[in-house]
Amino acid sequence: MSARLIDNRNRRVGLIFLGVAVLMVGLGYAAVPLYRMFCQVTGLDGTTQRVTEAEAAKVFVAEDTMSIRFDANVERGMPWNFRPEHTTDTVSIGARDMAIFLAKNESDHPITGTASFNVSPVQAGKYFNKIQCFCFTDQTLQAGQEMRMPVLYYVDPAILDDPDTRDLRQITLSYTFYAHEDE
Repeated sequence: MSARLIDNRNRRVGLIFLGVAVLMVGLGYAAVPLYRMFCQVTGLDGTTQRVTEAEAAKVFVAEDTMSIRFDANVERGMPWNFRPEHTTDTVSIGARDMAIFLAKNESDHPITGTASFNVSPVQAGKYFNKIQCFCFTDQTLQAGQEMRMPVLYYVDPAILDDPDTRDLRQITLSYTFYAHEDE
């Protein structure tokens, strides 16, 4: 075999491996947004759904009810008092309802917080729909400021048709506030 033929093969193998490496790096960067989109579509790991007012208006209200439990936390060291106004609510499946969370900045300076959320049991995530939520944007509280933060939501009646969730009678909606990265 000639040296030129071996050089061409080596160059081709090198380019193939370089292409694979570039593809892997690209997939690494795309993994987080792709995973987030996947979780939002499927409700994986308790990820709730986000819907518009128009989409929510089309939902029929079932005769069944569901108990919704609310949980509120802050990251360690964050000087906020954060809690639900009511810890539980009984709602008609398919009917819009509103929960209020109360937050107070107990520090002497403004703090911006970001809320992460999940639903448990996790298989209920794809049926828990938020229309409006304080968790969609960062929240800034001035020193000593207290704020009422609403969540407008409904439980999709399709939850009654799913064999994994049709006997479910309570869903927990949990939030944790974290200080914004710039704090």
